[in-house]
Amino acid sequence: MSKKRREYTREFKLEALRLWESSGKSAAQIEEDLGLTRGRLYRWKTVLQQAGDEAFPGHGRQVGMEEELRRLRRELEITRQERDILKEAVGIFAAPKKRDSRS
Repeated sequence: MSKKRREYTREFKLEALRLWESSGKSAAQIEEDLGLTRGRLYRWKTVLQQAGDEAFPGHGRQVGMEEELRRLRRELEITRQERDILKEAVGIFAAPKKRDSRS
C-alpha cells in the first residue's frame, strides 16, 4: 500500500521559512516541530531563491513559460478547429449543383 504524499500550501512553506529565519532555531528543530522531513526547509529555501515570486505555484497555477505554452496549445487547437470548419464549408459550397431534369 502506498503512502499519500503530504502537500503544503505556498503560505505554509513561506511561513515555515520565515519561522526558521526569525526564531534562531536550527532547520532540523523547525522541521521536527512542524512534522517535516529532514532537509525540507533547505529545499524550499533553494526553490524560493531560484524562482522568487513564482516559487511554489501550487495546483492549477503554472509558472511563466508553462502557462504560456498551455495558452498557445489551446489557441492552436481552436485555430485547427476553425480551419477544419472552413474546409468543410468550402467543400459544401464548391460542390457542383445538380440540375433539375424537368427544365
